[in-house]
Amino acid sequence: MYLDASDLLGGTALTTPRRRVVKGAMTHDNMMTFDSNVIDSTGAFFIGELERLDQTLHMPLVEFSWGRDIDIRTDVSIADEISSWTNSDFAAMGNMGGQGNISWIGKDSNTIQGVSLDIGKTAQPLHLWGQEIKYTIPELESAMKLGRPVDAQKYEALVLKYQMDIDTLVYTGDSTISATGLLNASNTIITNVTNVANGASGSPLWQNKAPDEILQDLNELLTSVWNKSAYAVLPDRVLMAPGDYGLLVSRRVGEAASVSLLTYLLENNVVNRNGAGALKIYPVKWLIGGGVGGTLGTVSGHNRMVAYRKEMRYIRYPMTPLQKTPLEYRSIFQMTTYFGRLGQMEFVYPVTIGYRDGMG
Repeated sequence: MYLDASDLLGGTALTTPRRRVVKGAMTHDNMMTFDSNVIDSTGAFFIGELERLDQTLHMPLVEFSWGRDIDIRTDVSIADEISSWTNSDFAAMGNMGGQGNISWIGKDSNTIQGVSLDIGKTAQPLHLWGQEIKYTIPELESAMKLGRPVDAQKYEALVLKYQMDIDTLVYTGDSTISATGLLNASNTIITNVTNVANGASGSPLWQNKAPDEILQDLNELLTSVWNKSAYAVLPDRVLMAPGDYGLLVSRRVGEAASVSLLTYLLENNVVNRNGAGALKIYPVKWLIGGGVGGTLGTVSGHNRMVAYRKEMRYIRYPMTPLQKTPLEYRSIFQMTTYFGRLGQMEFVYPVTIGYRDGMG
C-alpha cells in the first residue's frame, strides 16, 4: 500500500485504483501506519534512534511589503461600513471687465466678484474579514507534551493569511469586490497609463537601453505625474518588478565605472535635483507582468513601473486592527474568531500617481 500525490491532495487518481492508507491500518509486519490526518495537527512523527530532528518550526516562505509602500488610514472602526472622503473644487473670476485673471477692483467699485466652492464626496465599502482558530483539548494536550504549541502555530498561520490578504488588496485589489489596488487602478482614475519609449536600439526593454535612456524613462514618468498635479506634487517613490530592479543594481554606468545604474538614477532624477527629497526605488513582486498586455506573475515583457507620492493625504488604505471573540468551549473543541474590516485603496488625489509599462 502506498500514497501518491492525488491521495495526499484528496484528488482522484488518473490511473488504476490504489488502496488508500487509513488510520490505524496494519502492515504485513504488524506495524501501525498513520496518515497525514493523524500527524498534521500536533506534529507527532516517528523518529529513528540515529535520527536528529531539528525542533525549529519552519514557517512557509512568504513575502509581503504593503506596510512599506502605503500609509494606513486608522480612523475607521469596526462599526463603520463605508469609508469616504471629500474633494473641494474652487473657482474665482478675474476683474469685472473680463480682461484678465487678476481680481482688480477700483476704489469706487460696488460690484465685487467672490469665490465659489464645490465639495464632492467619494465613498467605498469596508468589508469584514475573518478567520477562525479551533483545536480539540486532546490535540492541545498532545502538542503541549511534544513541545510544539498548536495554538500558537495556528495563530501564526492566521496572521500570515491576514498579511497576505492585505498585501493583495493594497497592490492589486480583488475582483470579487470590484476593487483595484495601488498597481492596477482603472484608466478612469490613472490617466497616463502608457508605454516607455523605444531606445536607440529600437526596443523599449531596459536590457537593450543605455543608462541615459533609462534615466530618461524614469524622469519622463516623474515629470508626467508632476505635470498632472499642476506641478504641485512630485512623486517620491517608484516601484518596479524585481527583475528590472535587479538589472539596475547589477549594471554599471560605463565599463570602467564602479557606480551602479541604480545609484546613478537615484542621484540624477528630477526629484532629487529639484530638492523635493530623496527618491526611493523598491522592487514589488506584483509588478511582474503587471503591465497592459502582460500576465500578472509571469515574465511576459509587460512589466510595470509606478510612481507616486507616499503621503496620507494623497493615497492611503483604510483598515481596522484585528479583534477576536472570547474563547468558546464547544464539546471538546476550543475556538475563537479573529475579525476586522479591510477597505479599498483610496486615491484621494489620483493625479499624484502614474504608470509606465514595457520596460521589462
